[in-house]
Amino acid sequence: MNWYCYILRCVDDTLYTGITNDLEKRMLAHNTGIAAKYTRGRCPVQLIYAEPCANKSIALKRELQIKELSRPNKLLLANLSAAPSARAR
Repeated sequence: MNWYCYILRCVDDTLYTGITNDLEKRMLAHNTGIAAKYTRGRCPVQLIYAEPCANKSIALKRELQIKELSRPNKLLLANLSAAPSARAR
């Protein structure tokens, strides 16, 4: 089972970082207001970054690393993952 660490951009332009083992289901939960309390009043949310992790423990550790990043660095991480050169690696 793959786990994911992800970053969302909320409608108020804030960022939310979380983990899940079902990204599609979690996105639906966030956008219908039944996921995290933080995102309930900030819908719709947009997935801007998702990183596969081997297990839940690794996903939790990665989530903490990402949460410690500044907003500009989180956006840079999301932009780099979307760049064609980053996908080719």
